[in-house]
Amino acid sequence: MRLPERIREYLTFTRKERIGILTIVLLIILIWMFPQLIKSSRSKIQLGDTTWIREITSLQHKEEDSGTAARASDGNFNGLVYDQPRKRYPNEVERELFYFDPNTLAADGWKKLGVRERTISTIQNYLRKGGHFHMADDLKKIYGIHPDEFATLEPYVQIRGKSRADTGVVNAQFPRSSKVRNEKYSLVEINTADTAALIALPGIGSKLAIRVINFRDKLGGFYSIDQLSETYGLADSTFQKIKPWLKLENVSLKKININTATNDELKSHPYLKWILANAVVEYRNQHGKFSSVEDLKKVGAITEETFRKIRPYLSLE
Repeated sequence: MRLPERIREYLTFTRKERIGILTIVLLIILIWMFPQLIKSSRSKIQLGDTTWIREITSLQHKEEDSGTAARASDGNFNGLVYDQPRKRYPNEVERELFYFDPNTLAADGWKKLGVRERTISTIQNYLRKGGHFHMADDLKKIYGIHPDEFATLEPYVQIRGKSRADTGVVNAQFPRSSKVRNEKYSLVEINTADTAALIALPGIGSKLAIRVINFRDKLGGFYSIDQLSETYGLADSTFQKIKPWLKLENVSLKKININTATNDELKSHPYLKWILANAVVEYRNQHGKFSSVEDLKKVGAITEETFRKIRPYLSLE
């Protein structure tokens, strides 16, 4: 075969081959031009128009509890950052906490607690119309008492009986730092107490009382008064306030048989959870039954502190 014929053979393409080559060339051109098109579209944005910035700023100033927005420097609008406004309440920093009875507290007392004047008026109107606060949770019904504000005030609410309020006690305030018992409370046995007994303690509302009992049931009973402080939502300040009125005389714990307990039974205990429960079951499956409760410490995931806390609830039978 002659040389020209060989060259013609290599340079001759079928219709399908020509279409394929054209498609590849077009894709290459498009890929090369795409970044140029993006840059071109960006360059068309008019950075000189700052109307939208002024609109954002004016809207922020119209909000009652507005935050602040960082202003853009001249010609550099990419640096504009809008900070979501954080709700702030008057007297938030100047709040002075003390024990109080919401049924007898005067307006000046509410102001010291950091309550807004409009909310104080609502409270006083409620009391004037015959309303009465029977428990701390009743404060949440007042329009203007925000959840975080109520959480701050709740431990300091001490409601006295109506008869006491009618005897002329107008503004009963108890200093926050005072450790003197202003009222006598009955001692509460934490393993047998019901919600009514717990609610009678200072700073304990119905929700906290239910949480304490639920936590006690999941544990299988308390073996130490300090365990009650682990209840979810119970502030340490509240626990220290009620601790002198707690007692523990009836210790009868619900035991867990670590040789027969299922994964679900183990992980339902607050001190084990599912990770430790899985580790215990896996160890038991690999090494057989535990010969003593102390053998549980051989499970790698069980720390000394965890074992100390869970030990009273464990058994081999």
